[in-house]
Amino acid sequence: MPGFELFSDLERKEVNDVLENGVLMRYGFDAMRNGHYKAKALESELALTFKSNYVQLVSSGTAAVTVALASAGIGAGDEVIMPTFTFVASFEAIMMLGAIPVLVDIDDTLTLDPKAVEAAITDKTKAIMVVQMCGSMGDMDALRAVCNTHSLIFVEDACQAIGGTYKKKPLGSIADVGCFSFDFVKTITCGEGGAVVTNNQSYYHNADHYSDHGHDHVGNDRGAESHPFLGYNFRISELNAAVGLAQVKRLPEFIAIQKQNYTIIRDVLKTIPEVTFRRVPEGGEESYAFLNFFLPDTETAINVSNEFKASGIDVCWNYFENNWHYIRKWDHLKEAKSLYPLSDAIKSQLDTLSKTVFAQSDHWIGRNISCLIKLSWSEKEVQNRAEIMRNCIKKVCC
Repeated sequence: MPGFELFSDLERKEVNDVLENGVLMRYGFDAMRNGHYKAKALESELALTFKSNYVQLVSSGTAAVTVALASAGIGAGDEVIMPTFTFVASFEAIMMLGAIPVLVDIDDTLTLDPKAVEAAITDKTKAIMVVQMCGSMGDMDALRAVCNTHSLIFVEDACQAIGGTYKKKPLGSIADVGCFSFDFVKTITCGEGGAVVTNNQSYYHNADHYSDHGHDHVGNDRGAESHPFLGYNFRISELNAAVGLAQVKRLPEFIAIQKQNYTIIRDVLKTIPEVTFRRVPEGGEESYAFLNFFLPDTETAINVSNEFKASGIDVCWNYFENNWHYIRKWDHLKEAKSLYPLSDAIKSQLDTLSKTVFAQSDHWIGRNISCLIKLSWSEKEVQNRAEIMRNCIKKVCC
């Protein structure tokens, strides 16, 4: 991770196909295309990769979450339970629809704690959104059971977890509807792009129409298409899809490299008594895009993170003070800093959020260090990196 590290002639060929016919838009202009439909081809490849019936490409991972929620009928006043550790796009997508984000604690999987989810359910709860952060997963069976008990929609944000599996099923394909991001720093990239994945035909048709101004895509005349309902523009371009089409075919190659590099570092760090690792639920296999481990306490983790930086170890983070990924620094959310008026229901929930202490989440995030696994490292570089990391940890912990 990320796929841009290994761009090749495959990506260039797919992009050149688009440039040569001149059609950058995914819909229409059939006579000019010379048979090239990159978005359609990528959707077909992703359906095979995710072992799912339907895939709808969109313009970003944020768009994917928004479209997925809208396609399932989630909107104004509906509560969506989400984790305290994610990317800001999670609550942005919920609020874009007028729905209400309800944040709850994570556990040692670094994803939703099923017990915290159960405790947060009200008569306004419409969906539970698990976010498969940093290449791994939550307790999917337990979360599914909660959804079934309360008749809730199960949403899976797997934007950071392409290539991971749970009980042989690809992450992103397990819930009622799943979401992916193919932005510039994802394992496979389109530059910008995302996908909605589902086996629910109704959700798929809704996503197909909603992401393109409500067009029904019936017939060969775009101007004559009807609009069954309101929609917006979340389309991906043919150029972005072309890059992704080449990249998805290389996913097994990328995952194999990530696993090799991940394993080398993990095997060195597991010899350190103070290091423990993120829990992966039984039956799950990470995408190996990140290596996540815990240290004895927050102070130690922060000191180790600083020692990494001083020793030239990049792309490793302690998220406790991070502005983008953890609740502690989301002041713009907690203080409801919006360019436009928010509903009273959303403002009330954000006021509650600003006064809520997430001690359990602080416990896990404070002690955690998350290290991105690069595709471009040589084996020698990875081994050297692992030794430096071990020395840094020992220096702090002695």
